[in-house]
Amino acid sequence: MLAEVSALLAPLAAAIGYSTYKARQFEQAYPNIGELTDVGGYRMNAVHIERPQNADLPALVFIHGASGNLLDQVVAFRAALEGRAEMLFVDRPGHGYSERGGPENAVPSGQADAIARLMEKRGIEKAIIVGHSFGGAITAAFGLRHPDKTSGLLFLAPATHPWPGGIDWYYHVATVPIVGWLFNHAIVVPLGLSRLERGTRNVFRPNPRPADYIEKTGPSLVLRPGAFQNNAADFKMLLAYVKEQSLLYSQITAPTVIITGDSDEIVWEHLHSRGLARDISGSELITVSGVGHKPDYLATDVAIAAMEKIAGKPLDLQAVARRAEERLAAASHNRTVVTVPSLGPGALHGA
Repeated sequence: MLAEVSALLAPLAAAIGYSTYKARQFEQAYPNIGELTDVGGYRMNAVHIERPQNADLPALVFIHGASGNLLDQVVAFRAALEGRAEMLFVDRPGHGYSERGGPENAVPSGQADAIARLMEKRGIEKAIIVGHSFGGAITAAFGLRHPDKTSGLLFLAPATHPWPGGIDWYYHVATVPIVGWLFNHAIVVPLGLSRLERGTRNVFRPNPRPADYIEKTGPSLVLRPGAFQNNAADFKMLLAYVKEQSLLYSQITAPTVIITGDSDEIVWEHLHSRGLARDISGSELITVSGVGHKPDYLATDVAIAAMEKIAGKPLDLQAVARRAEERLAAASHNRTVVTVPSLGPGALHGA
Protein backbone atom coordinates (compact mmCIF):
# COMPACT_ATOMS: atom_id res chain seq x y z
CA MET A 1 0.00 0.00 0.00
CA LEU A 2 2.76 2.42 0.94
CA ALA A 3 4.54 1.66 -2.31
CA GLU A 4 1.38 2.37 -4.30
CA VAL A 5 0.86 5.70 -2.54
CA SER A 6 4.48 6.62 -3.12
CA ALA A 7 4.14 5.76 -6.78
CA LEU A 8 1.19 8.12 -7.04
CA LEU A 9 2.73 10.96 -5.05
CA ALA A 10 6.20 10.91 -6.59
CA PRO A 11 5.15 12.37 -9.98
CA LEU A 12 3.03 15.01 -8.24
CA ALA A 13 5.91 16.01 -5.98
CA ALA A 14 8.21 16.18 -8.99
CA ALA A 15 5.75 18.41 -10.86
CA ILE A 16 5.39 20.76 -7.88
CA GLY A 17 9.17 20.88 -7.51
CA TYR A 18 9.60 21.68 -11.19
CA SER A 19 6.95 24.43 -11.04
CA THR A 20 8.57 25.98 -7.96
CA TYR A 21 11.94 25.97 -9.71
CA LYS A 22 10.50 27.54 -12.86
CA ALA A 23 8.65 30.21 -10.87
CA ARG A 24 11.97 31.31 -9.36
CA GLN A 25 13.45 31.36 -12.84
CA PHE A 26 10.63 33.59 -14.10
CA GLU A 27 11.32 36.10 -11.33
CA GLN A 28 15.05 36.02 -12.01
CA ALA A 29 14.40 36.65 -15.70
CA TYR A 30 11.94 39.47 -14.98
CA PRO A 31 12.93 41.08 -11.67
CA ASN A 32 10.74 43.80 -10.22
CA ILE A 33 11.53 47.20 -11.76
CA GLY A 34 8.89 48.96 -9.67
CA GLU A 35 8.44 50.03 -6.07
CA LEU A 36 6.08 48.53 -3.50
CA THR A 37 3.79 50.94 -1.64
CA ASP A 38 1.48 50.10 1.27
CA VAL A 39 -2.10 51.01 0.35
CA GLY A 40 -3.79 49.80 3.52
CA GLY A 41 -2.56 46.45 4.78
CA TYR A 42 -1.02 45.22 1.53
CA ARG A 43 1.44 46.57 -1.02
CA MET A 44 0.90 47.67 -4.59
CA ASN A 45 3.76 47.64 -7.07
CA ALA A 46 4.25 50.38 -9.66
CA VAL A 47 6.78 52.19 -11.78
CA HIS A 48 6.41 55.90 -11.04
CA ILE A 49 7.87 58.44 -13.47
CA GLU A 50 7.94 61.82 -11.74
CA ARG A 51 6.40 64.84 -13.44
CA PRO A 52 8.97 66.35 -15.80
CA GLN A 53 9.63 70.07 -15.70
CA ASN A 54 8.18 70.72 -19.17
CA ALA A 55 5.24 68.32 -19.02
CA ASP A 56 2.52 69.04 -21.58
CA LEU A 57 0.14 66.27 -20.50
CA PRO A 58 -1.69 65.50 -17.25
CA ALA A 59 -0.52 62.59 -15.12
CA LEU A 60 -1.14 59.21 -16.76
CA VAL A 61 -2.02 55.96 -14.96
CA PHE A 62 -1.70 52.74 -16.97
CA ILE A 63 -3.67 49.58 -16.10
CA HIS A 64 -2.70 46.30 -17.78
CA GLY A 65 -5.01 43.50 -18.86
CA ALA A 66 -5.52 39.92 -17.73
CA SER A 67 -2.55 37.57 -17.47
CA GLY A 68 -0.26 40.57 -17.66
CA ASN A 69 1.85 42.89 -15.57
CA LEU A 70 3.03 46.48 -15.72
CA LEU A 71 5.81 45.67 -18.21
CA ASP A 72 3.21 45.30 -20.96
CA GLN A 73 2.24 48.97 -20.80
CA VAL A 74 5.75 50.18 -19.90
CA VAL A 75 7.08 48.73 -23.15
CA ALA A 76 4.17 50.14 -25.16
CA PHE A 77 4.21 53.70 -23.81
CA ARG A 78 7.10 54.75 -21.59
CA ALA A 79 9.68 55.67 -24.22
CA ALA A 80 7.13 57.45 -26.40
CA LEU A 81 5.86 59.60 -23.50
CA GLU A 82 9.10 60.17 -21.57
CA GLY A 83 9.48 63.86 -20.70
CA ARG A 84 5.84 64.68 -21.43
CA ALA A 85 3.96 63.53 -18.32
CA GLU A 86 4.08 62.03 -14.89
CA MET A 87 3.34 58.33 -15.33
CA LEU A 88 2.28 55.50 -13.06
CA PHE A 89 2.46 51.97 -14.45
CA VAL A 90 0.60 49.68 -12.06
CA ASP A 91 0.73 45.97 -11.29
CA ARG A 92 -2.92 45.23 -10.52
CA PRO A 93 -3.60 43.62 -7.11
CA GLY A 94 -2.33 40.05 -7.15
CA HIS A 95 -0.53 40.46 -10.47
CA GLY A 96 3.10 41.07 -11.31
CA TYR A 97 4.70 41.98 -7.99
CA SER A 98 1.65 43.52 -6.27
CA GLU A 99 0.16 41.75 -3.29
CA ARG A 100 -3.46 40.66 -3.61
CA GLY A 101 -5.07 42.34 -0.63
CA GLY A 102 -8.58 41.39 0.47
CA PRO A 103 -11.46 39.67 -1.35
CA GLU A 104 -12.69 43.02 -2.65
CA ASN A 105 -9.78 42.97 -5.09
CA ALA A 106 -11.30 40.05 -7.01
CA VAL A 107 -13.55 42.58 -8.78
CA PRO A 108 -12.66 45.69 -10.81
CA SER A 109 -14.19 48.12 -8.31
CA GLY A 110 -11.84 46.92 -5.57
CA GLN A 111 -8.86 47.17 -7.87
CA ALA A 112 -9.91 50.68 -8.93
CA ASP A 113 -10.06 51.72 -5.26
CA ALA A 114 -6.60 50.24 -4.69
CA ILE A 115 -5.20 52.25 -7.60
CA ALA A 116 -6.86 55.41 -6.25
CA ARG A 117 -5.14 54.87 -2.88
CA LEU A 118 -1.85 54.24 -4.65
CA MET A 119 -2.23 57.54 -6.51
CA GLU A 120 -2.76 59.32 -3.20
CA LYS A 121 0.34 57.70 -1.74
CA ARG A 122 2.40 58.77 -4.76
CA GLY A 123 1.08 62.33 -4.68
CA ILE A 124 -1.01 62.14 -7.89
CA GLU A 125 -4.19 64.17 -7.46
CA LYS A 126 -5.75 63.56 -10.88
CA ALA A 127 -4.81 61.56 -13.95
CA ILE A 128 -5.92 60.26 -17.30
CA ILE A 129 -6.64 56.60 -16.58
CA VAL A 130 -5.53 54.32 -19.42
CA GLY A 131 -6.83 50.74 -19.35
CA HIS A 132 -6.17 47.92 -21.79
CA SER A 133 -8.52 44.94 -22.12
CA PHE A 134 -9.44 43.69 -18.60
CA GLY A 135 -7.98 46.97 -17.41
CA GLY A 136 -10.89 48.63 -19.21
CA ALA A 137 -13.36 47.30 -16.62
CA ILE A 138 -11.15 48.80 -13.90
CA THR A 139 -10.88 52.08 -15.82
CA ALA A 140 -14.67 52.30 -16.00
CA ALA A 141 -14.93 51.53 -12.29
CA PHE A 142 -12.39 54.24 -11.58
CA GLY A 143 -14.37 56.80 -13.55
CA LEU A 144 -17.52 55.87 -11.64
CA ARG A 145 -16.03 55.72 -8.16
CA HIS A 146 -13.31 58.40 -8.30
CA PRO A 147 -14.43 61.22 -10.60
CA ASP A 148 -12.46 63.71 -8.50
CA LYS A 149 -9.25 61.87 -9.39
CA THR A 150 -10.12 61.48 -13.08
CA SER A 151 -8.83 63.90 -15.72
CA GLY A 152 -10.08 61.59 -18.43
CA LEU A 153 -10.49 57.96 -19.46
CA LEU A 154 -8.77 56.16 -22.32
CA PHE A 155 -10.00 52.64 -23.11
CA LEU A 156 -7.86 50.37 -25.30
CA ALA A 157 -9.66 47.25 -26.59
CA PRO A 158 -11.63 47.24 -23.31
CA ALA A 159 -13.53 44.38 -21.69
CA THR A 160 -16.48 46.18 -20.12
CA HIS A 161 -19.78 44.54 -21.07
CA PRO A 162 -21.50 41.13 -20.81
CA TRP A 163 -20.58 38.59 -23.46
CA PRO A 164 -22.20 35.30 -24.54
CA GLY A 165 -20.61 32.12 -23.27
CA GLY A 166 -18.19 31.75 -20.39
CA ILE A 167 -14.48 31.38 -19.72
CA ASP A 168 -11.96 28.62 -20.35
CA TRP A 169 -12.01 25.50 -18.21
CA TYR A 170 -8.65 26.06 -16.54
CA TYR A 171 -9.86 29.25 -14.85
CA HIS A 172 -12.61 27.24 -13.16
CA VAL A 173 -10.22 24.49 -12.09
CA ALA A 174 -7.68 26.99 -10.74
CA THR A 175 -10.15 28.40 -8.20
CA VAL A 176 -11.50 25.12 -6.80
CA PRO A 177 -10.33 24.43 -3.21
CA ILE A 178 -7.55 21.82 -2.92
CA VAL A 179 -7.84 20.70 -6.54
CA GLY A 180 -7.08 24.26 -7.62
CA TRP A 181 -4.00 24.43 -5.41
CA LEU A 182 -2.68 21.21 -6.93
CA PHE A 183 -3.48 22.40 -10.44
CA ASN A 184 -1.79 25.77 -9.92
CA HIS A 185 1.32 24.26 -8.31
CA ALA A 186 1.78 21.24 -10.58
CA ILE A 187 0.07 21.69 -13.96
CA VAL A 188 -0.09 25.40 -14.81
CA VAL A 189 3.63 25.92 -15.49
CA PRO A 190 4.12 23.12 -18.05
CA LEU A 191 0.69 23.74 -19.57
CA GLY A 192 1.25 27.49 -19.76
CA LEU A 193 4.76 27.24 -21.18
CA SER A 194 3.48 24.96 -23.92
CA ARG A 195 0.92 27.63 -24.88
CA LEU A 196 2.94 30.79 -24.28
CA GLU A 197 4.29 31.26 -27.79
CA ARG A 198 0.96 30.53 -29.45
CA GLY A 199 -1.00 32.49 -26.86
CA THR A 200 1.00 35.70 -27.18
CA ARG A 201 0.83 35.52 -30.98
CA ASN A 202 -2.91 35.03 -30.72
CA VAL A 203 -3.28 38.23 -28.70
CA PHE A 204 -1.76 40.26 -31.52
CA ARG A 205 -3.57 38.42 -34.28
CA PRO A 206 -4.08 39.30 -37.14
CA ASN A 207 -1.09 41.57 -36.63
CA PRO A 208 2.42 40.20 -36.08
CA ARG A 209 3.63 40.03 -32.50
CA PRO A 210 6.82 42.04 -31.90
CA ALA A 211 9.74 39.62 -31.99
CA ASP A 212 10.96 40.70 -28.54
CA TYR A 213 7.55 40.91 -26.87
CA ILE A 214 8.00 37.87 -24.59
CA GLU A 215 11.56 38.89 -23.75
CA LYS A 216 10.52 42.41 -22.71
CA THR A 217 7.12 41.95 -21.04
CA GLY A 218 7.46 38.84 -18.87
CA PRO A 219 4.17 37.05 -19.64
CA SER A 220 5.44 33.93 -17.87
CA LEU A 221 5.08 35.73 -14.51
CA VAL A 222 1.36 34.88 -14.60
CA LEU A 223 2.21 31.17 -14.49
CA ARG A 224 3.40 31.45 -10.88
CA PRO A 225 0.79 29.66 -8.72
CA GLY A 226 -0.46 32.67 -6.77
CA ALA A 227 -0.60 34.94 -9.79
CA PHE A 228 -2.47 32.34 -11.85
CA GLN A 229 -5.01 31.77 -9.09
CA ASN A 230 -5.61 35.52 -8.80
CA ASN A 231 -5.92 35.85 -12.56
CA ALA A 232 -8.45 33.00 -12.64
CA ALA A 233 -10.45 34.54 -9.80
CA ASP A 234 -10.58 37.84 -11.72
CA PHE A 235 -11.92 36.04 -14.79
CA LYS A 236 -14.55 34.14 -12.81
CA MET A 237 -15.95 37.34 -11.30
CA LEU A 238 -15.87 39.53 -14.40
CA LEU A 239 -19.03 38.47 -16.26
CA ALA A 240 -21.38 38.87 -13.29
CA TYR A 241 -19.65 42.12 -12.40
CA VAL A 242 -20.04 43.78 -15.83
CA LYS A 243 -23.66 42.64 -16.11
CA GLU A 244 -24.38 44.82 -13.10
CA GLN A 245 -21.88 47.64 -13.51
CA SER A 246 -22.36 48.31 -17.22
CA LEU A 247 -25.81 49.66 -16.36
CA LEU A 248 -24.05 52.49 -14.50
CA TYR A 249 -21.66 53.65 -17.21
CA SER A 250 -24.03 56.42 -18.26
CA GLN A 251 -23.05 58.14 -14.99
CA ILE A 252 -19.46 58.61 -16.17
CA THR A 253 -18.82 62.27 -16.96
CA ALA A 254 -15.06 62.39 -17.59
CA PRO A 255 -13.73 63.06 -21.11
CA THR A 256 -13.52 59.61 -22.70
CA VAL A 257 -11.92 58.06 -25.76
CA ILE A 258 -12.27 54.40 -26.76
CA ILE A 259 -9.77 52.88 -29.21
CA THR A 260 -10.37 49.45 -30.68
CA GLY A 261 -9.39 47.34 -33.65
CA ASP A 262 -12.03 45.98 -35.99
CA SER A 263 -10.29 42.58 -36.04
CA ASP A 264 -10.18 41.88 -32.30
CA GLU A 265 -11.03 38.21 -31.70
CA ILE A 266 -10.24 38.36 -27.96
CA VAL A 267 -12.59 41.12 -26.79
CA TRP A 268 -15.31 41.77 -29.34
CA GLU A 269 -15.44 45.44 -30.24
CA HIS A 270 -19.12 45.36 -31.24
CA LEU A 271 -20.08 44.44 -27.66
CA HIS A 272 -17.56 46.27 -25.53
CA SER A 273 -16.17 49.31 -27.32
CA ARG A 274 -19.38 50.19 -29.10
CA GLY A 275 -21.25 49.55 -25.88
CA LEU A 276 -19.07 52.04 -24.04
CA ALA A 277 -19.48 54.62 -26.79
CA ARG A 278 -23.24 54.18 -26.50
CA ASP A 279 -23.28 54.36 -22.72
CA ILE A 280 -20.86 57.22 -21.99
CA SER A 281 -22.27 60.50 -23.22
CA GLY A 282 -19.79 62.58 -25.21
CA SER A 283 -17.27 59.75 -25.59
CA GLU A 284 -15.41 59.24 -28.85
CA LEU A 285 -14.97 55.82 -30.45
CA ILE A 286 -11.95 55.27 -32.70
CA THR A 287 -11.91 52.03 -34.68
CA VAL A 288 -8.61 51.20 -36.36
CA SER A 289 -9.09 48.95 -39.36
CA GLY A 290 -7.03 45.78 -39.49
CA VAL A 291 -5.96 45.89 -35.83
CA GLY A 292 -6.61 43.10 -33.36
CA HIS A 293 -6.46 43.17 -29.56
CA LYS A 294 -3.30 45.28 -29.15
CA PRO A 295 -3.95 48.87 -30.28
CA ASP A 296 -1.57 49.89 -27.48
CA TYR A 297 1.25 48.42 -29.62
CA LEU A 298 -0.16 48.69 -33.15
CA ALA A 299 -1.70 52.15 -32.81
CA THR A 300 0.38 53.72 -30.05
CA ASP A 301 0.36 57.01 -31.96
CA VAL A 302 -3.44 57.04 -31.95
CA ALA A 303 -3.51 56.37 -28.20
CA ILE A 304 -1.09 59.22 -27.50
CA ALA A 305 -3.12 61.55 -29.71
CA ALA A 306 -6.18 60.56 -27.65
CA MET A 307 -4.33 61.51 -24.45
CA GLU A 308 -3.51 64.86 -26.03
CA LYS A 309 -7.15 65.44 -27.02
CA ILE A 310 -8.39 64.50 -23.55
CA ALA A 311 -5.88 67.08 -22.24
CA GLY A 312 -7.55 69.74 -24.38
CA LYS A 313 -5.63 69.81 -27.66
CA PRO A 314 -7.82 70.20 -30.77
CA LEU A 315 -7.09 67.00 -32.66
CA ASP A 316 -8.97 65.02 -35.30
CA LEU A 317 -8.54 61.50 -33.92
CA GLN A 318 -10.33 59.93 -36.86
CA ALA A 319 -7.72 61.42 -39.17
CA VAL A 320 -4.93 60.18 -36.90
CA ALA A 321 -6.44 56.70 -37.05
CA ARG A 322 -6.62 56.77 -40.86
CA ARG A 323 -2.91 57.67 -41.01
CA ALA A 324 -2.15 54.78 -38.66
CA GLU A 325 -4.08 52.44 -40.97
CA GLU A 326 -2.03 53.65 -43.94
CA ARG A 327 1.18 53.04 -41.98
CA LEU A 328 0.09 49.53 -41.01
CA ALA A 329 -1.02 48.70 -44.53
CA ALA A 330 2.33 49.83 -45.93
CA ALA A 331 4.22 47.81 -43.34
CA SER A 332 2.17 44.68 -44.08
CA HIS A 333 3.39 44.69 -47.68
CA ASN A 334 6.95 44.29 -46.44
CA ARG A 335 6.50 41.25 -44.25
CA THR A 336 4.87 37.85 -44.12
CA VAL A 337 2.42 37.55 -41.25
CA VAL A 338 2.32 34.11 -39.60
CA THR A 339 -1.07 33.40 -38.04
CA VAL A 340 -1.89 30.71 -35.53
CA PRO A 341 -5.11 28.99 -34.49
CA SER A 342 -7.17 30.99 -32.02
CA LEU A 343 -7.22 29.88 -28.41
CA GLY A 344 -10.65 31.42 -28.01
CA PRO A 345 -11.91 34.12 -25.62
CA GLY A 346 -9.97 32.72 -22.66
CA ALA A 347 -6.48 32.73 -24.17
CA LEU A 348 -3.61 33.22 -21.76
CA HIS A 349 -3.58 36.94 -22.48
CA GLY A 350 -7.29 36.97 -23.29
CA ALA A 351 -8.37 40.18 -21.62
